[in-house]
Amino acid sequence: MLSEQPDQPSEVVTANRQGGITERSVYRARQFVEPLGNSVALEMVLVPGGTFMMGSPGKQGYDDEHPQHEVTMAPFLMGRYPVTQAQWEAIMETKLPCRFKGGKRPVENVSWNDAREFCERLSKGTGRTYLLPSEAQWEHAGRAQTTTPFHCGETITTDLANYRGEFTYLLGPPGLYRHQTTEVGSFPPNAFGLYDMHGNVWEWCADPWHGDYVGAPADGSVWMAEGSSPRVSRRISRRVLRGGSWHDGPDLCRCAARLQFDPREGDTFIGFRVACPQSR
Repeated sequence: MLSEQPDQPSEVVTANRQGGITERSVYRARQFVEPLGNSVALEMVLVPGGTFMMGSPGKQGYDDEHPQHEVTMAPFLMGRYPVTQAQWEAIMETKLPCRFKGGKRPVENVSWNDAREFCERLSKGTGRTYLLPSEAQWEHAGRAQTTTPFHCGETITTDLANYRGEFTYLLGPPGLYRHQTTEVGSFPPNAFGLYDMHGNVWEWCADPWHGDYVGAPADGSVWMAEGSSPRVSRRISRRVLRGGSWHDGPDLCRCAARLQFDPREGDTFIGFRVACPQSR
């Protein structure tokens, strides 16, 4: 049964354009814990509702991140971390052929269909509705009330996230390329208490792929309709991924960055986290 636990303090950091830490603060997230059995639990945090600008402004970012638009949504719960291999095994009672093995590492090589089945089994076993987040929910949660490319500021470093550190963003320094996933929670969280929103593994969203945001909903819901955009993917069955991964440069780890992938396929850089529409 999902139960509220004492608020967990998280140290949040802010970096300047050179990647130097300029500010440290503490955020206390409302935390809820869902026991999964065998000493494994799912940690959820309350993501506050609110209004934010989704996508990239002006000439920033890629075409599929435009037009930037206002979205307003209700509060919801979201997994503090990407789903781990231990959590996957507790619910699915089987192992995926993960390349980088470890109970506290994110599950990878997981398809969108696999992730959806996990949510269905988790919902059935707990009596609560667990889903893949909508793309708008994911970006709202990832930004955590910031407007910069990363929740930590204008750039990012490999001390703050797991990505392909030989590549840089703006004036950020080159760093470590780990060539693999890391245990969840190894880097500072954002201001909502969410970890690994940049890098580690790409995360599946519920939405079909659209090539831009023309006609996108403004309420944070899953964008199922094709709408009127001339850039709607002809392969509408392809699904959205967010957050970047250990295998990608920092540009693809930005809050607004998007990727499309076949829902029947997985890879060593793809995982997911869950959301829950119910809150207290």
